[in-house]
Amino acid sequence: MEIESAECECCGLKEDCTHNYLIRVKSNFGGIWLCGLCSESVRDEACKTGMKDIKEAVRAHMSFCGKFNENPAIRVAEGMRQLLRSASSKRFERSISSS
Repeated sequence: MEIESAECECCGLKEDCTHNYLIRVKSNFGGIWLCGLCSESVRDEACKTGMKDIKEAVRAHMSFCGKFNENPAIRVAEGMRQLLRSASSKRFERSISSS
């Protein structure tokens, strides 16, 4: 059994899986490979909203993931920037109130 690496076309998560599994998942989602979490989200969304076309649910989920799918280093840098701004503004407020 040959193992292949596949990357989720929604969130970018990489998984190792067999070729048969890869083909089965793609056939369930209109030729697009999704990780387990995204595939469950797509199925839930399709059931909740009554979408008949799974491809429509895949597009909706891909759009949702696209809003949050950034380079993790950028998210960490953004978090540090916000933390430093917050700490800096608190120090500034304390220095003004103690004057």
